[in-house]
Amino acid sequence: MTPAARVQAAIEVLDLVIAAARSGGASADRIIAEWFRSRRFAGSGDRRAVRELAYAALRACGEIPASGRAAMLLLAKDDPSLAALFDGSRHAPEPIAEDEPLAVAGVAPAWLEAALAGSGIAGADAEALLGRAPLDVRINRLKPATQSLPVEGERTAAPDALRFAAGTPVEQWDAFEAGLIEVQDSGSQLACRAVQAMPGETVIDLCAGAGGKTLALAAAMAGTGRLIACDTDRQRLSRLAPRAERAGALFIETLLLDPGRETEALAAFSGRADAVLVDAPCSGTGTWRRNPEARWRLSPGEVARYAAIQARLLNVAARLVRPGGRVVFVTCSLLDAEGADQASGFLRRHPEWQSRSPDLPAGEPRGAGWRLAPGRDGTDGFFIARFVSP
Repeated sequence: MTPAARVQAAIEVLDLVIAAARSGGASADRIIAEWFRSRRFAGSGDRRAVRELAYAALRACGEIPASGRAAMLLLAKDDPSLAALFDGSRHAPEPIAEDEPLAVAGVAPAWLEAALAGSGIAGADAEALLGRAPLDVRINRLKPATQSLPVEGERTAAPDALRFAAGTPVEQWDAFEAGLIEVQDSGSQLACRAVQAMPGETVIDLCAGAGGKTLALAAAMAGTGRLIACDTDRQRLSRLAPRAERAGALFIETLLLDPGRETEALAAFSGRADAVLVDAPCSGTGTWRRNPEARWRLSPGEVARYAAIQARLLNVAARLVRPGGRVVFVTCSLLDAEGADQASGFLRRHPEWQSRSPDLPAGEPRGAGWRLAPGRDGTDGFFIARFVSP
C-alpha cells in the first residue's frame, strides 16, 4: 500500500469504528482485525501504519466525529506531510476542500470532560488518559520456577509486575505458556493487594469476569483456602478455567450468578467470607489508553446506571462478610460518581462499618479511598476503597 492508500484505509476503518461507537457495536481493536482479515494484500507494515493512523485520529477527537475523514483531517491540520497525501490519486483520499469541516479536538465529549474536571482530572492529567499504555505482566508466585524467571522487564510500583513496550508479544513466550506470568496492568495488581488476601481465607471475587484479578488473589493465598469467582456473564467466566489451569490455581471455584439475585446464589457464604472484592462494572474512564473510542459510548445516564449497580453490589458484598471481615471496592474509573461518592454512599448506608485506607505504593487518597491515575502513576485509572465490618 502507498502512504496515501494507508491514509484512505485508516479513514475507512474510522468510519466503521465511529458507527460502532454510536450503535454499541464492536471495539476498535476487533473492527481493525476484521477489516484486515478480508484484505490479505496488506502486509505487516501496512497493518501497523493503518492502525497507528486510526488510533492517533481516535485519540485526537474529543467529541465523536462526523466521519473518519473529519477525524483524519483533524490530524492533517497540523501535519503538512499528512495533508499532502490527500491528493486524489488512485486509492488515496480526495483533496482537502477549502473550509472542509474537521472533527472537534479534545479529551472527551464536553459533558465528560467537565465531569472529569469536577473529579480532579484536568489538564495534563486528563490528556494522559489518551496516551498509549505499556504492557504489564504479573509474576505468578504460585509457580516455583518464577524464582529464575527467563524474562526481564522494567519494574513498577506493583511488587510482582514487569513492564514492557506496548505490543510486546508476551503471550507467545514460553514463560506465558508455562503460567509463569499473566498479563495484568500494575494498577490492577495493586488493587488486588488492597484485598490483603491470605492463605487459608475464604475470599469472594464478586465480579470476576475472565478472572484476571482472581488469579492474582489465588497467588496471594498461596493456593490454599476458598476462592470463589462469580460473574453474571457465562462466556467471560468460562475463560477462567483454562487460565487457572495454566497458572496452577486449581483451587478456584466458579459460580454463575443471575443479575439481581446474587444474594440468593451466595446464601451459603452469608456472614462467612473473610474478604469480598467488588470489582464493579463501570464506565471504564481509567482504561481509555487501551480503548479510546469508549468515551464516545458513554452518557450521563449510563454513568448513573453504573453507579446504581455499584451501590447494589456493595450492599450484596456487605452481607457476605464475617464480623471483622473486609470489602474492597474497585472501579477502573476516575469519576467521583463511581469512586469517592460511591464510597461515601456506602458508609452512609452502613455507618457501623469503617473505612481503611489501602495505603498503596502508588496513587493518592481520594475521599474515603485511593486513586491511581495514568498521568501520575503510569497505571490504568482506578479507584480503590477498603471497608471493614464491625
